[in-house]
Amino acid sequence: MPILGSIIKSAIELRSKIPIESLKSQNPYRAQVRTLRKLLRKSQVTSFGEAYGFQEVLKHRDPVKAFQKQVPLSDYTTIHRKWWYRTLNGESFVCWPGQVKYFALSSGTSEASSKYIPVTEDMLSAIKKTSVMQLLTLSKYDFPKEFFEKGILMLGGSTQLEFNGTYYEGDLSGITAGNLPFWFQHFYKPGKRISKERNWTTKLEEIVKRAPEWDIGVICGVPAWLQILMERIIETYNLNTIHDIWPNLSVYVHGGVSFAPYAKGFEKLLAKPLTYMETYLASEGFIAYQNRPDTSSMQLVLDNGIFFEFVPFTSENFDEDGNLKPNANALTIQQVEEGKDYALLLSSCAGAWRYLIGDTVRFTSKSLAEIVITGRTKHYLSICGEHLSQENMNRAIEMLEHQMNISVREFAVAGEESDNMFAHRWYLGVDEPFDIELASQKIDENLKLLNDDYRTERLHAIRDVIVEQLPSQVFYDWMKKQGKIGGQYKFPRVLKKKKLEDWRSFLSEIKK
Repeated sequence: MPILGSIIKSAIELRSKIPIESLKSQNPYRAQVRTLRKLLRKSQVTSFGEAYGFQEVLKHRDPVKAFQKQVPLSDYTTIHRKWWYRTLNGESFVCWPGQVKYFALSSGTSEASSKYIPVTEDMLSAIKKTSVMQLLTLSKYDFPKEFFEKGILMLGGSTQLEFNGTYYEGDLSGITAGNLPFWFQHFYKPGKRISKERNWTTKLEEIVKRAPEWDIGVICGVPAWLQILMERIIETYNLNTIHDIWPNLSVYVHGGVSFAPYAKGFEKLLAKPLTYMETYLASEGFIAYQNRPDTSSMQLVLDNGIFFEFVPFTSENFDEDGNLKPNANALTIQQVEEGKDYALLLSSCAGAWRYLIGDTVRFTSKSLAEIVITGRTKHYLSICGEHLSQENMNRAIEMLEHQMNISVREFAVAGEESDNMFAHRWYLGVDEPFDIELASQKIDENLKLLNDDYRTERLHAIRDVIVEQLPSQVFYDWMKKQGKIGGQYKFPRVLKKKKLEDWRSFLSEIKK
């Protein structure tokens, strides 16, 4: 009799039935105004709050309008250069009350090799609260009582943080895992000892070694690394699928990268389908999560420490390199429209103010505040006006996998000149023989269906679509050389400038 599972399931179901203010009964904009007021009220005593007159903003009849007028837009470079460097030096009450104890190291998708994102105690509390909110959504799924006793494997960064005498630094996954509530420790795998391991290869070996001892029901992590882990487990123990060793595996919680290109190869490792739940947990905070079954959208967290603004992802607001223009037009959740792409701005209880995090989103339901992630502001390709988004690329590769019955483990695309015109070069990580010319034709056809601008430029400016096949290991080896191997790192989908130079140099070396 699964007594523990019965208790947990009953508690989740009971808690989910307690009347709470939901999006059906509240106005999303009003929830956001309340959130902004809380942020301004608490941070008005900080250097940032005094510099931009938060006390006066709070007195304004329309605090949102006053806030947008007073506070400039920022990206990592601007806010770090003026404010966050003081926090890193140990100064208190800079952008948020108190001293910042933790800094999350980003994966370095910007021009900086690593970004230091402040993680305050208030932000950790907000992340825990949202995690519980997502846990409560399990009541909407028909899982048996036994499921609630199974282990949860979280494949993330090391929980062994670096301490420099003033603050701790490390991956956000490591910071949050090190602050897990006591009751969760019973379910948490791979456990404290293995989670502290900084060497990624050693960590994978330890997990493979311990895998037969665990009864895993949920896996969490970036698809590429989880796929590698499951393949190693299957190979080590001579299994047919991962369900031979973890028969109760039922849920995959993923986020940070589109799962669509990985789905075909991932599902080959399973004996039965999984329930997929998407989360949007960034270094800057827990932004959204999948709140219900039968949807691929996530609901924004509107009342837990983050105020959102949305910048239309257009040439009026961004330059050709994806940089935010100084006078970009930022909208509130009340002003957005469904079906359009927006770059996300955050003001948060970690001291981010009108901060561009670099992701683009699209509203699928304005009334439910549900979104999908469509890409990165700097991870799109438009060398001649084709405006290819990361979403276009992911979908084209997903279609290609089904059309040719192949598994594309990783991919990236770069633009280049071709006889006074242009070409797109696709690098596909495929570990099986396939017709490269046919793949080039299919990708081209798929993108013409998905993107009108691409179809137009294909006639006039894009001469060639070139496919180059590489073993998937080449992609992981390059990431290792960049110092970006591990559970939180993702291969960039678009290669430009310095990254493209490094990639081409690396390919030349290995070809020699």
